[in-house]
Order: sequence, then C-alpha cells, then structure tokens
Amino acid sequence: MKNQYNIKHVAIIMDGNGRWAQQHGHERSFGHEQGVEAVRSVTEGATEMGIPYLTLYTFSTENWNRPKEEVDMLMRLLVRVITKEVETFMKNGVRLLTTGRIENLPEDCQQSMREAEEITANNTNTTLILALSYSGRSELVDTAKQIARKAAKGELNPEDIDENTIQQNLYHPEIPDVDLMIRTGGDIRVSNFLLWEIAYAELFFTPMLWPDFRKEHLREILEQFSTRERRFGKTGEQVRAH
Repeated sequence: MKNQYNIKHVAIIMDGNGRWAQQHGHERSFGHEQGVEAVRSVTEGATEMGIPYLTLYTFSTENWNRPKEEVDMLMRLLVRVITKEVETFMKNGVRLLTTGRIENLPEDCQQSMREAEEITANNTNTTLILALSYSGRSELVDTAKQIARKAAKGELNPEDIDENTIQQNLYHPEIPDVDLMIRTGGDIRVSNFLLWEIAYAELFFTPMLWPDFRKEHLREILEQFSTRERRFGKTGEQVRAH
C-alpha cells in the first residue's frame, strides 16, 4: 500500500503491560500475553499503511534485572509468539529482524529468531525489528568498539571518523533513522531506546497502556505526525520553500 505519511521508520516503546494486567485483576504475565495482540495489530497496520520499518522495544538490557520468573516467562512467550507468527509474516510480506545483544538471549530464543529471519528474509512490505537485550548506550558502546578495532588494524584513520562512520557501524546501518517514536503507558522519556537513531524523530507519548493500543491508534498518531513541520535545523521558511 502507498505510504501516504511520508514516513520510513516508526519506533515504539511498548509500555504498560504489567499495569494493564494489575488493573484487570491479573498477574503481570497476562498483560504480556495481551500485549501480543497489540503487536499483531500494529504490525498489520504498518504494512497496510506502507511503513517500511517498524522497531518495537521488546526487551531492554535493563529488563534482565526483573524477577527471574518474569524474565523466564517473557523468553518462553517470545519463542512461542515468533514461531506462531511466522505464517502471518509470510502472508503479509513482513520481514523480521532483531537488534541488540542477541547473544545474551537463551539459545532457544536465538534459534527461533534466526529461523524466523531466514524464512522471512525475502519479504518486502514491512521490516519488523524486535529490539531484544537492547539499549541505545550498549549499541553505541559496541559501535565504538567496532570502530576502534578497525582503527587498530589500520583500516581507519581516527581523524577520518565522522557521523557517517558511526552510522555505518551501528547494529543495522542499512535501516534509516527513526521518523516517529511512540511511547505508550504515560511516561515521558525515551528510556535508552535508539539514542542515535531518534536524533531528529518526532516524539509522541500516550497514556494508553500497550495492550489497548491498536492499528487505529497508530493511524491517528500518523495523522498528527503528518501535520508537524520537520525542520532539521533549518527555518520554517526554508523548509516550506522546498
């Protein structure tokens, strides 16, 4: 479908699963289960609206500090969902990618991700990126290490390092910067998410808890996004002149 919003990359911090469950009288795990429905709806919506890239903050490096039983449940849920959703991804032309320190995930999670990435590799409608064991600072640390290794080998002159050098050594240098970052759950912060990539992103915060979020809400936010003037350091007059 044609992208009517002139947008390449949407990133979402999916917050509020635990609070949603507590409000409905359930354990936190039930909220995570219901959050899967929101992921399914929003991914479908991104495909329908012609959005090329959708990144979901699925599990941060800080989330490893949660109670072990919750982390274990999330890992099991992840494997189950990915295995189940591959057929839908194929039907809708969704390519799956992961970003983050994937090597820190349990081996069965890593295997499920690799298999799903391979199966969906040739899909071209929307690329769904799951940020797993991810943090923006960790990505920048790993990027700096990669650049330092190249400099140590003599492949790169430190004086030549610029923004493009950093971009080309990120986890996925081929993915464009984020145009729109959405956070559900009411908190107004970026929580160490895609720190380099959101430099010029438009930010939207909604009190809605993630399990209630659907593609209709994504569309409403995209409509608001389309009314914003993105200047990238220029004046409004300069932008409008083009």
